[in-house]
Amino acid sequence: MQQEGNTKIWTKRFISLFLTNISVFFVFYGLVTTLPLYAIDELHQTDKEAGLLLSGFLLSAIIVRPFSGKLLDVFGKKKLLVISIIGYFLCTVLYLFIHPFGLLLGLRFVQGIFFSIITTAAGSLAADIVPANRKGAGLGYFTMSTNLAVVIGPFIGLLLIQYSSFNVLFIVMSICILAGGILAVTINTDDLPKPEHQGKLKFKFDDLFERRALPVAAIASLVAFSYASVLSFLSVYAQQKDLMAVASLFYAVFAAAMLITRPYTGKLYDTKGPQFVIIPGIVFFAIGLVMLAFVSGPALFLFAAIFIGFGYGAVTTSLQALAVQSTSHTRSGYATATYFTMFDTGIALGSYILGMVAVQAGYSSVYLAGAGLLVVVFIIYLIRLAKLKSKKVVHV
Repeated sequence: MQQEGNTKIWTKRFISLFLTNISVFFVFYGLVTTLPLYAIDELHQTDKEAGLLLSGFLLSAIIVRPFSGKLLDVFGKKKLLVISIIGYFLCTVLYLFIHPFGLLLGLRFVQGIFFSIITTAAGSLAADIVPANRKGAGLGYFTMSTNLAVVIGPFIGLLLIQYSSFNVLFIVMSICILAGGILAVTINTDDLPKPEHQGKLKFKFDDLFERRALPVAAIASLVAFSYASVLSFLSVYAQQKDLMAVASLFYAVFAAAMLITRPYTGKLYDTKGPQFVIIPGIVFFAIGLVMLAFVSGPALFLFAAIFIGFGYGAVTTSLQALAVQSTSHTRSGYATATYFTMFDTGIALGSYILGMVAVQAGYSSVYLAGAGLLVVVFIIYLIRLAKLKSKKVVHV
């Protein structure tokens, strides 16, 4: 176990885990951006069929996620992290050789399984490694690895297919995840909690979900539902508004807003409490979506990116930290799995339902609907805050 007096976040193993997580999400976001183009241009599929490449990936991640907490508890977090990265790497290599679209969908489904276990293991390890009294800041910094990949993955991916080929893209992605796997092997976990149920692979409800993390994870799923409007439809919306020239800048500004504010929001979380980050975060996120709904030029488009970047980053990082803190140290894997299960479900449902809204009412209505849902999240959180304050609970 960690020493109580230790408050250092950026240790050697934290940096290794941080870089490993960047490599995993670099491949994820790089492929999410480029595979639809690969399916349409190279495999001659329709837009609808190309969309299945993300749906199949998320479907397997959602199915496996509830079981991943138990798997980590039985086999060990580092061991499963390394094994799953090997599987993730092999899947990435196979993009070079698999061309029939049906097989490609199957490959995406299998890769989603490994992605689900990797992200649960990495998030849980980060929660274990970070000092208890700096959980908000530490997990905030760890989430920066995902924020960086949001920009780097699509940027490098689009650059490679523009100036080279899809095969070169798949090779670069494979090398990147291989490097991440090597770093994962170097992470020292000797002083971290050992698997509690080694060899006992029997599932009951508490092995699939962490009950105490469910309320926070449910709120996170609603936030993810709203975020699906940005993740799934921004490029199409930008094209409609004749803003494709600054579409890539949106993601850069979005990530910069998250990265610049992260040290301050993490410190505020640890010193003042989660509500001082979550409440303004929801407000900023909602304002950003309203800006997108009424965007008419590049200036407002990029201003929206600032508001969404700060709001989304502040809320999701704080909710993940809250989910982990809602339970015991030995249940961090279950809490992390519960959080991501609900979050992924929110994105999947949001992409589908908001897609129907887009068809019926247009993309401006999609962003207004996302902002409206965040108002509901705001009210739910205030109600939860009041209830927990009446019970004198510290973390709300």
